[in-house]
Amino acid sequence: MTNYDVFNGDADGLCALQQLRLAEPLEAQLVTGVKRDIALLERIEARAGDRLTVLDLSFDKNRDAVARLLEQGAWIRYFDHHHAGEIPVHPRLETHIETRADRGTSLLVDMALQGAHRAWAVVGTFGDNFDATARQAAAPLGLAAADLERLRALGIYLNYNGYGETLEDLWIAPDALFRQLSHYRDPLEFIATEPTFALLQAGYQDDMAQARAVTPVFADHGCRLYCLPAAAWARRASGVLANDLAQAAPGQAHAILTQRATGGFIVSVRAPLARPDGADRLCRAFPGGGGRRAAAGINHLSDDAFDTFLERFRTHDWC
Repeated sequence: MTNYDVFNGDADGLCALQQLRLAEPLEAQLVTGVKRDIALLERIEARAGDRLTVLDLSFDKNRDAVARLLEQGAWIRYFDHHHAGEIPVHPRLETHIETRADRGTSLLVDMALQGAHRAWAVVGTFGDNFDATARQAAAPLGLAAADLERLRALGIYLNYNGYGETLEDLWIAPDALFRQLSHYRDPLEFIATEPTFALLQAGYQDDMAQARAVTPVFADHGCRLYCLPAAAWARRASGVLANDLAQAAPGQAHAILTQRATGGFIVSVRAPLARPDGADRLCRAFPGGGGRRAAAGINHLSDDAFDTFLERFRTHDWC
């Protein structure tokens, strides 16, 4: 029997797995990738009795692979908060899936573990741009304000590290990053002692300085759209820039289109924080699009679809 831990390479996926493995230590093969690499179950060929833990990956995007793996005799435990579609009932499939606009996978794991490693859930929730929810979850911990801000920073940096078109864009591969995190029961200890934190902090500050200098190519009372160049710093910064803009202007929707070297764009969309709904509907209308209600994306928007996307973005029902 083989155990597999299959997880999104962003803050929410990392911190969800961190909680589970602190509570339930287990030797497992790690299957992950850049944040947008979500069809990860396609990589696995299971045998009868193999066990998979799946975290922060759209069930809908992995539906066929789930069916295949169950047919091969695997057991699957699935935690996620993205659009799922119809969820099948199967004796070897355990699902913890909610699509609320203010809760990520880290908090779903936190609920299942009854808060056993809440600080890591707070880190993942900050990373997924659920600031208000993260602060509410942190309240029972009684943290000093400065320590809470350190957890917020760690969540942002872990999330930032997941963005990129390939693993070569990232400062550290998500599987290697998880192995580093796994040594720390307390995220504040990771922050204080692990050199990787300083690496991510410096990279984040440099990249975001460039990203924040970009001006929108379209803006009105309800929406703003930005275009970033085909550069590694832009691919790393795109998602966090979208989160920053959403926090700064909670009444507006935001779209970040990052040019691809081979043509087209990678798209990140944030619904207004004041009305966190509709991002997934917009993005699923385009090939390669998906996500959750508050935040979604498109893996490849062709150049000739730019005008169509802009029109749908600016006339979407949040505007």
